[in-house]
Amino acid sequence: MLIRIQKILKQKDEGSKMKVQGWIRTRRDTGSFSFLEVNDGSCLANLQVIANPELANYQQEISRLTAGCSVEVEGTLQKSPAKGQDVELVAEEVQVLGWADPETYPLQKKRHSFEFLRSMSHLRPRTNALGAVTRVRSHLSFGVHRFFQERDFVQIHTPIITTSDCEGAGEMFQVSAAGEKTPFFGRQAGLTVSGQLQAEVYAQALGQVYTFGPTFRAENSNTSRHLAEFWMIEPEMAFCDLACDIELATDMLKYLLHDVLTACSDDLALFDKFIEKGLLKKLQTVIDNDFVHIPYTNAVEELSAVSGKFEYPVQWGIDLQSEHERYLTEEIYKCPVIVTDYPASIKPFYMRLSDDEKTVAAMDILVPGIGEIVGGSQREERYDILVQRMVEAGIEPDEYEWYLDLRRYGSVPHAGFGLGFERLVQFVTGMANIREVISFPRTPGYAPC
Repeated sequence: MLIRIQKILKQKDEGSKMKVQGWIRTRRDTGSFSFLEVNDGSCLANLQVIANPELANYQQEISRLTAGCSVEVEGTLQKSPAKGQDVELVAEEVQVLGWADPETYPLQKKRHSFEFLRSMSHLRPRTNALGAVTRVRSHLSFGVHRFFQERDFVQIHTPIITTSDCEGAGEMFQVSAAGEKTPFFGRQAGLTVSGQLQAEVYAQALGQVYTFGPTFRAENSNTSRHLAEFWMIEPEMAFCDLACDIELATDMLKYLLHDVLTACSDDLALFDKFIEKGLLKKLQTVIDNDFVHIPYTNAVEELSAVSGKFEYPVQWGIDLQSEHERYLTEEIYKCPVIVTDYPASIKPFYMRLSDDEKTVAAMDILVPGIGEIVGGSQREERYDILVQRMVEAGIEPDEYEWYLDLRRYGSVPHAGFGLGFERLVQFVTGMANIREVISFPRTPGYAPC
């Protein structure tokens, strides 16, 4: 019976016959047999296999196994007398499925830098760190769907190819057919920067929806926090204001952190030991404590008092930089911070204009080590004001007639937010560079595989 190593180590069914498949991490020979460390990617730990010289292919194959070779092992599970593992598999048959040339195989039993591993994105998932990141990412993804399904949200799939620039910043990748003379879709199209506008369509029909998919931004940025292709979680709720929006985002973050701490404890312990000391305590602190709420104006006042510490000067009307966001969370409040009521001039046209006509009903959730992890707002539901905001932003209202129709026919207060999934994974794992938390990072000048 084929069984994953994670279950073997958890169930410890001593005396059971079983089959495992995986890759050799190391082989160590003694005078009488070989120890094979086998990993199948299901967990951080390896399964120790005892291979005796009596096996038919011991001399010809087993004694030549090196890191990276793939094997299938059948045998009996027994209690291990050695320290470090509870059980081990005594092999009755070892079949070599694929060889790895030890002279050229680049992953040896030593720590490799993340920069080095990034140069071989097709092999780096075999390392402890990147394997652990992938398992954590997978569990967080499943947790996102479970969170929304438990709250009766409906998942929708918004377009990857769109004719709407949600952010209005013009940082879209243009889509065209090879050699086309006229636009394939009859008008200019690009890869989506957000599914929000389309999510609003369905929220005003189904009440509360969410989308979770890839988004793209043609921003020439090579920072440790930016990617050209990334995944976004975007819920949208009818009959919801900014307070409701903040409550959902806060609940989701706490839910996901609690869930991953329970389900991925071994992987997170690795990150706590080797990547970010104190990571587990940081995550638990976020779960256990309320977030600080502060208006943008007050945040600027707090930061202005220590403005000499920053590369970018602080004044009312600027978009807060990462250094400002991290200072608020790491130095002043030492916990996550929710900043609200941003200047209208620095926010997109769809955010609801406040009564002061200077700010909008927007919020960002900032966390230590990352800065902004969630950005959301109450949407502008008033037709006339929305048109005015579009014109001020240089957007032609005629191109968004379908969006304006939502304000003509049964408009309701509604709100939503976007959570950059890679930044969430980065926060949970403690990884310093966002390129380490996505399988195949795309950045300016770099697109492997």
